[in-house]
Amino acid sequence: MSSGVDPTALRAARERLGLTQHQLARLVGVAGGERISRWELGLDEPRPDSLARLARVLNAQIVELLDVDPEHRDLRALRYCAGLSAGEVAAAAHISVRSYARWESGSWVRPPSAENLRAIARSLNVPVSTVRDALDRARDNVRPGQSRPDA
Repeated sequence: MSSGVDPTALRAARERLGLTQHQLARLVGVAGGERISRWELGLDEPRPDSLARLARVLNAQIVELLDVDPEHRDLRALRYCAGLSAGEVAAAAHISVRSYARWESGSWVRPPSAENLRAIARSLNVPVSTVRDALDRARDNVRPGQSRPDA
């Protein structure tokens, strides 16, 4: 399973500051408390740019709002921590969104080249070894029964 926003952590961070969902929505610049409610219920997730604004407003690190071990982040968590969409990472690394999405999901046929690894690492502002570890983690987390193209 890929990392995502931890609804419980999001709610706890908001409540710690004594904010209502509507107040947080205004501070983050999203449309209404209903959006915050959906995020806190796990029905929807904020886009990476909204997640970055949430973290700033809530005085939290992005990784604190994710359902992931901070020491063992997958590629999606690294991207979220950088506040980037998959398209932004792909554009910065000069690769297709489809290739990047496959690498992030662990469903790739060929791993990224050394050049692609360096470009992804630069765009995420992490070492290449961190990207390699994240790719391995994504590969290990492919759901049972989900076929791997190279298996």
